[in-house]
Amino acid sequence: MSLRFYDTRTRTVRDFTPLREGCASLYLCGATVQAPPHIGHIRSGVNFDVLRRWLMYRGYSVTLCRNVTDIDDKIINTAHSEGVPWWEISERNQRAFTHAYDILGCLPPTVEPRATGHVPEMIELMRTLIDSGHAYEAGDGSGDVYFDVRSFPDYGALSNQRLEQMRGAGDTDTDSGKRDPRDFAMWKGARPGEPSWDTPWGRGRPGWHLECSAMSTKYLGGTFDIHGGGLDLVFPHHENEIAQSQGAGHGFARYWLHNGLLTTSGEKMSKSFGNSLLIPQMVRKVRPIELRYYLAQAHYRSTIDYSDEALYEAAAAFQRISGFLTRAAEMVGTVEPAAEVPEEFAAAMDDDLSVSQGLAVVHNHVRDGNAALTDGAKDRVAELAARVRAMLGAVGLDPFSEQWAGSGDSGLREVVDALVSVALEQRQAARSRKDYAAADEIRDQLLAAGIAVEDTPRGPRWELRRG
Repeated sequence: MSLRFYDTRTRTVRDFTPLREGCASLYLCGATVQAPPHIGHIRSGVNFDVLRRWLMYRGYSVTLCRNVTDIDDKIINTAHSEGVPWWEISERNQRAFTHAYDILGCLPPTVEPRATGHVPEMIELMRTLIDSGHAYEAGDGSGDVYFDVRSFPDYGALSNQRLEQMRGAGDTDTDSGKRDPRDFAMWKGARPGEPSWDTPWGRGRPGWHLECSAMSTKYLGGTFDIHGGGLDLVFPHHENEIAQSQGAGHGFARYWLHNGLLTTSGEKMSKSFGNSLLIPQMVRKVRPIELRYYLAQAHYRSTIDYSDEALYEAAAAFQRISGFLTRAAEMVGTVEPAAEVPEEFAAAMDDDLSVSQGLAVVHNHVRDGNAALTDGAKDRVAELAARVRAMLGAVGLDPFSEQWAGSGDSGLREVVDALVSVALEQRQAARSRKDYAAADEIRDQLLAAGIAVEDTPRGPRWELRRG
């Protein structure tokens, strides 16, 4: 099976044929940094990190451009409410996003441009669109610049909407300077107390949609392979990007991939609903690699409705995988990942990144591996462990990889191991004198502290269990 993706624009699953053989260019709408990230934000980063890794496994050289929107109405409003400069909000939250991406194992992007660093490119794009009749300066003296949606016949194609059925853009306080309420703002004229930049049309600041059109084409070219983002960005953001970029003569993205939303009790996760789950809170509930497993296990286009129970089930499922790999290493020593993943895993991933089906293959291997451990079949254990590591590595979930070896709890593992060893020695002493009640109490106390003890033929072993 060839590598195929569901393309939002055509609403079909299409074979992936890149512009340049052996290369894949990917633009991902990154963070608008008005607040620290919750898992709804980071799901997109994890999903597209899996895509990137699978493209790399399939032999592609991947260029990933993931932007940062560091100027926006929400950022300015947050800064006003806190009484600090707008850039302080942006800097603080961008660092939080970078930490969240890193702790969940997302590879750094090839380039991570900031909107405020690309105003010259935005001015050039606006000038091109005004000269071609697709954009205009507001007639009310505000300094706003708008895109004329009626000038672009395909407007609405991505979101499958008709122009006559659309409401006004609602991106300005008044539509007095617009020719049509549905026209959207590319540039917003300067207001007192807000940051602004010089342009031929007066001082002001960029609109959200303009930023991504300018940055994507600067780093990936006028036409590139894949544009990604959350399903909530299809309209108006991605629709407007297409209008701007193709209106300026660019081919723009050839494939549009959108990840599903992460909800709580059926509602989109957001700060305004008070149901956001921030990353530092989440990695106290489960290990970072387990949180990545939770976010990656569902098909990227599906909706995930968050619950603690579902999170802990995912963590337990991953612990079954990592537990097999740990026991395999104890029996046969270090096992390197296999050179290739099993065919059924590859087929699942090639079919629009069906990670859920791929992980089913992983769990089948773990089941067979546990049976081989029981039988003492060392060669079979080594073979299955190598395959499991290869599959996990292809999606960034190999617990023995260098990436995870220095993350999460591992920095404290030697200290914890020494402390647990003292408790286990006391437990063994209690069992030796047949004081089983005391031995059980020690084991229960360790479990209450999040440390699960398993008795094996080679002696007791332990691992962290959260939730």
